[in-house]
Amino acid sequence: MSKLIYAALTSLDGYIEDADGRFDWATPDAEVHSFVNDIEATMGSHLYGRRMYETLAVWQDVGTTPDVHPAEAEYGKLWRDLDKVVYSRTLDKIWTPRTRLERDFDANAVRRLKDEADRDIGVSGPGLAQHAFAAGLVDEIHLFVYPVIVGGGKAALPRKVKLQLELLSERQFESGAVHLHYRIT
Repeated sequence: MSKLIYAALTSLDGYIEDADGRFDWATPDAEVHSFVNDIEATMGSHLYGRRMYETLAVWQDVGTTPDVHPAEAEYGKLWRDLDKVVYSRTLDKIWTPRTRLERDFDANAVRRLKDEADRDIGVSGPGLAQHAFAAGLVDEIHLFVYPVIVGGGKAALPRKVKLQLELLSERQFESGAVHLHYRIT
């Protein structure tokens, strides 16, 4: 049985993007990127909401030329090797290989996927993650907290969901970002 893992880059005040939809303050440097790659390497598939998929689909091509940092090239390869499920009612089609489109989040289907998968599964995008958290499907959380307060925007964690967490590890990076790894108890 695999774990469903939620990971997010967040401001200190808990937002993945600011009120203007910007998240450039959370661009990972090589150290953070390499650490994220180590987490991503444990996963065999990923669940995305529409906006997260549209944001990350650029990785289909990143790293296929020699002009990128090795950590970015590695992430691109990891992303291309993932099986991806995109949940959207508005997206007409997907445009990356190894990707399927689902119109609605089905908690029972995700439970079956967890039961059958031999590698962990990631879930990205706070809107989609809200459904997974509410259904009790998320097993672990990786937060990369950046030393910035943005004052509002899109929350990294679900609202109106109460969970008890156990801190599994923490790490501070040279950039001032901090990684917090929790298991849901």
